[in-house]
Amino acid sequence: MTRSFLVVADEVREALDAGRGVVALESSLIAQGLPVPDNLQTAVAAEAAVREAGAVPATVAVEDGRVVIGADHALLERLADPDRDVAKAGSRDLGPLLAGRALASTTVSATMRAAHLAGIAIFATGGIGGVHRGAASSFDVSSDIDELAATPVAVVCSGAKSILDLPATLELLETRRVPVVGYGTDELPAFYSTTSGLRLPHRVDGPDAAAAAVAAHRSIPGAGGILVVHPPPADLAIDRDEVDGWIREATADAERRGIRGGAVTPHLLGYLARVSGGRTLRVNIGLIVANARAAGAIASALT
Repeated sequence: MTRSFLVVADEVREALDAGRGVVALESSLIAQGLPVPDNLQTAVAAEAAVREAGAVPATVAVEDGRVVIGADHALLERLADPDRDVAKAGSRDLGPLLAGRALASTTVSATMRAAHLAGIAIFATGGIGGVHRGAASSFDVSSDIDELAATPVAVVCSGAKSILDLPATLELLETRRVPVVGYGTDELPAFYSTTSGLRLPHRVDGPDAAAAAVAAHRSIPGAGGILVVHPPPADLAIDRDEVDGWIREATADAERRGIRGGAVTPHLLGYLARVSGGRTLRVNIGLIVANARAAGAIASALT
């Protein structure tokens, strides 16, 4: 079926047609996730890391009634411009934003959906969404979990964001039949920290082993996504107990201010960057680029 809203860049289409590795990259880190000028610089660095690993990057975004697979630099600059009104698209938002011809970044769920439609098997990001702390009363669970359960794309990341309930997130991933595979680790990374204390059932070492696991999973009829979790760079990682203390402060601050819904995560991440003296921001940037490089190596091995 022809999907007129899907626009695949020439380089990406040629790589897919030739059987070369391609890595999808999300764009919400540019428009909403990182401050200026780190947002654009990190996006460019992530694309470069994919290329260094032998694959082709395909940053995804929404513009003028189209889902763009392989945004050019001009579009990245528009997404990074703080004076522009850039929407944030999860997979549920794609239809309305396309109809409204909006400019929008794509989150994990929307990027997964777009990657699958374009025939891209590997997607790299910083961290997925999951079960929020206090979800037993708020029912606040990211749609990333359901997208992973339904969409057959391998996601390379540093686990779920530390501000979430990591044990509950890992449990829900198991419930939704999403395999979680450690890339050179036996534990779920805690985004800013290399360890969480949560053991993983599967481990691979190196891109060839990861590619074999991804290929085997994707060969199973009806399988959804697979999560390949890669620790943040050890020289940038922060002690888990220190991060947990900052998160408790940030959460209490959000409650005092009455911050709710989708505004909570940006507030918490901004608070952590301030209270850590920029350390969490440096880890975030470092792991985004490292995950892109690892995904590029896996994509190359997969093909």
